[in-house]
Amino acid sequence: KSEPRFAACQSQGIPWFQSHGQWGDRNYPNIAPGDAIFFDWDNKGSSGPQDGQSDHVGIVEKCENGIVYTIEGNSGDSCRQNQYPVGYYEILGYGIPAF
Repeated sequence: KSEPRFAACQSQGIPWFQSHGQWGDRNYPNIAPGDAIFFDWDNKGSSGPQDGQSDHVGIVEKCENGIVYTIEGNSGDSCRQNQYPVGYYEILGYGIPAF
């Protein structure tokens, strides 16, 4: 079962990972390179509360010393590396590829 290509995080990406048992919430302990990382941003531009809907997706590059490093497109109008503390409140969860 190959992971799908998707354009809509909430209606296509997350449901596929969840229905295939390949989903971890923001506190998922086994974050690995290649995982899809889904974000839930507050639509008011400040911290919380989130609405439980994914607004953005990236790919985990690595996770070291409590920091998740990601590669994200459309980040400040470019493709860039970002980093977040593990369990960060804007992380909705992880799509876990089967490889």
